[in-house]
Amino acid sequence: MKANLNILKRDGTLVPLDIQKIHKVVNFACEGLAGVSSSLIQMNAGIQFAEGMTSREIQDLLVRSANDLITLEQPNYQYAAARLLLYGVYKDVYGGFEKINLKEMIKKNIDRGVYDSAILDSYTDDELAKLDSYIHHKRDENFTYAGLRQVVDKYLVQDRSSGELFETPQHMYMMIAATLFANYPKEDRLHYVRRYYDSTSLFKINIPTPVMAGVRTPVRQFASCVLVDSDDTLDSIFASDMSIGRYTAQRAGIGINAGRIRGVNSKIRGGEVAHTGVVPFLKKFEATVRCCTQNGVRGGSATTHFPFWHQEIEDILVLKNNKGTEDNRVRKLDYSIQLNKTMYERLLTSGNISLFSPHDVPGLYEAYFGDAEKFKELYESYERKTSIKKKVMPAMELFSALIKERAETGRIYIMNVDHANTHSSFKDTVYMSNLCQEITLPTKPLQHIDDEEGEIALCILSAINVGLIKDLGDLEDLCDLAIRALEEIIDYQRYPIKAAEISTKARRSLGVGYIGLAHYLAKNRAKYDDPKAWKLVHELTEAFQYYLLKASNELAKERGACEYFNRTKYSDGILPIDTYKKDVDTIVPHKLKYDWTTLRKDIKEHGLRHSTLSAQMPSESSSVVSNATNGIEPPRGYLSVKKSKKGPLKQIVPQYQSLKQYYTLLWDMPSNEGYINVVAVMQKFFDQAISGNWSYNPTHFEGNEVPMSVMLRDLLTTYKMGWKTSYYQNTYDYKSDDDIVFVKEEKQPLEREEFTGTDQEYEEYCDACAI
Repeated sequence: MKANLNILKRDGTLVPLDIQKIHKVVNFACEGLAGVSSSLIQMNAGIQFAEGMTSREIQDLLVRSANDLITLEQPNYQYAAARLLLYGVYKDVYGGFEKINLKEMIKKNIDRGVYDSAILDSYTDDELAKLDSYIHHKRDENFTYAGLRQVVDKYLVQDRSSGELFETPQHMYMMIAATLFANYPKEDRLHYVRRYYDSTSLFKINIPTPVMAGVRTPVRQFASCVLVDSDDTLDSIFASDMSIGRYTAQRAGIGINAGRIRGVNSKIRGGEVAHTGVVPFLKKFEATVRCCTQNGVRGGSATTHFPFWHQEIEDILVLKNNKGTEDNRVRKLDYSIQLNKTMYERLLTSGNISLFSPHDVPGLYEAYFGDAEKFKELYESYERKTSIKKKVMPAMELFSALIKERAETGRIYIMNVDHANTHSSFKDTVYMSNLCQEITLPTKPLQHIDDEEGEIALCILSAINVGLIKDLGDLEDLCDLAIRALEEIIDYQRYPIKAAEISTKARRSLGVGYIGLAHYLAKNRAKYDDPKAWKLVHELTEAFQYYLLKASNELAKERGACEYFNRTKYSDGILPIDTYKKDVDTIVPHKLKYDWTTLRKDIKEHGLRHSTLSAQMPSESSSVVSNATNGIEPPRGYLSVKKSKKGPLKQIVPQYQSLKQYYTLLWDMPSNEGYINVVAVMQKFFDQAISGNWSYNPTHFEGNEVPMSVMLRDLLTTYKMGWKTSYYQNTYDYKSDDDIVFVKEEKQPLEREEFTGTDQEYEEYCDACAI
């Protein structure tokens, strides 16, 4: 380490570099950690020390030095690096290591304008002192470097222009809990605050991005998912566009339904004007989404939905690819293509598909989602009418185009609209999904921005880290806490659009899912393609949905059922275990372990506080915070290395040393069969949808190419097994650069995933998802 250097302090003065202070800080970071060397961290960092560096730059070099040493053989450097980063956090917030009490921190942050002042009106000084005593600051040392880096960069309240931090992670968790349970009865609320704080700060409950970044601040919009439905009128399209803009600016991911908009050159006012078609309006939606950055947390993103028989479907399918020009491409939106049984039948019988403009075929659009048999009858009758403009093409040709674009872009999604409705908790029709394809809620187009008869659907998310549960009984308390916290958000948050407020407060739709499923299966010695895994997931998900429904039923007993409860199938005693696709029974026999009879009776008698409870979202970003595996996904390597502005982020799968032989690695899977079955079993119990992915390793196929027949088979299998939606298509690309690498073994070459791009694109790739 270089001696006789001067460093620049934060007050602008030059002082000699204090080597002993560096020794002390690094030794603290390494204390109690096996297999780490304080001197090696200092030596590697010291090589880069230079005259006039700031103390913050010295700190960053020490952090990077420790991070560079993280390997599968030396995993504890991820905790040493986190502690070194934590030292900088404490220096920002406290000026050192001496903690300030909760009330003092709250007052400071209210004065700064970054905390909601209502919190001081909600709690007495004695209560705040009690909450302060509940905080376990030592839990900050449970973070890995990748997890703490995410918290510091994305979630802690701070001055984003200067980078100055105003709170610590434990303060963040406590403030979220205190804010959410502030309106609970005084005799109960500290109990709930403490339990929720413990569950989140111990990484058992995963908090969605908008909540983690926003609850406790003056911003009060925490819905991860917003679904905006547009009608085929200019007023409705412009109202939808304004709604999209308002919610994008407030951290939400957007689902857009543009499927009602008529096709290009359709007649307007008897032929006085020819319609421009959907592309110009999609460009307008794209511009609105892209013009809003979301408080430094994530960029705006949206997925647009269209039925497979839409007149412009051939053009819609290619809007995302890299061919063509800016005039005929809308690349910054994602697309969800909606299928139903009739479309699949045309493929299987080598038939044709007829394309229509929705306005030319009255009743067809509604029937497509609401009544499969009526749709088939109407569709065939319109096909026979020679007076109706249509284009007829072979089903195989159109499906092949769909699969080709899905494979090439990875971002053309599938929505099976019949499953989304028959296996729904709603009597109302579901017309669309959200950005990440896990939300399936009723919507109704706004005719103008103040239209209170329209319906914008919002869903608030959370997840349970199933990798940390000891037995299925742990789910009861965790599900109850998760539901109670999300319930509070519905009334606490503000709504920029009245139609969203009315429907959200009436339906009270929630979506709770998993993180850490790969960890859970590894702990139980089960691979994804092992029938043992499918049985484990069946048992896990039965317990999960049972306890979610039980929690909502208990809240209904306390506060009453949600206003629109009678518009759900639950009100008739119909549960997901009654409406699932029975082909799933070929994966795991239908044997239930919980008392559904009594629960069904209680739901019919007392209702539910929420119209939906479960949804499986992607969690690429927030699962890193908890050092959990991503959602329900198999890890791509035991060690992942992802580029970020602050240097590479390395994450090692939980319990690597003891469980490495039991983890399923994504690119080792010979097919999607095991994963498809896992999702199908989950979907049996979930009342919303699942962000399920298809993944292919071309090296498993002749000529290093994935055959079209394999992808079509997976499309048909997911439909047969009741998948409501299919999200990303991932393809292993060993030729890509090092933006994201995955390590299978310490001595093996790095494995690379397909993502390449700018820092901004990386943020959207990882963080435009729900939590």
